[in-house]
Amino acid sequence: MIIDYLSNAEKYFSLNQRFEKAFGFLLNNDLSKLEERKYEIDDANVYATFMVRQGIAPEAAKHEAHDRYIDIQVCVSGKETFGWSHRSDCENVREAYNPEKDIIFYADKPDTYVGIKPGQFAIFFPDDVHAPLIGNGEIKKVVVKVGVM
Repeated sequence: MIIDYLSNAEKYFSLNQRFEKAFGFLLNNDLSKLEERKYEIDDANVYATFMVRQGIAPEAAKHEAHDRYIDIQVCVSGKETFGWSHRSDCENVREAYNPEKDIIFYADKPDTYVGIKPGQFAIFFPDDVHAPLIGNGEIKKVVVKVGVM
């Protein structure tokens, strides 16, 4: 997991050859004016979804992980907290891996919690089990899915 400001995005381009396109979308669009929908960036390799959700309590958040995609989650407005655990520490599967949706849910509780605010992002790799949307009030966010190389 990585947490940083969008202004530092260039530091992470070398981690995945698709990160430059992913961050390019985030840096070259007014995120506050996006419509709530999916945005194609590079076919199935990189795409983004803008969403507006109500924050939830930590115990209601779903602890999830992905095999084929890396998540870059950006807070547009509000404040979002994520639960986090390393995948090797999660033993209790709540919902089996769904290859069509590239998601598995764990019943294990997060080991730690971290928050991001507007202008910040969190990167979750396949080993990062994360519980998103923890917070109070409305959360506007962009989730960019970047195919694992």
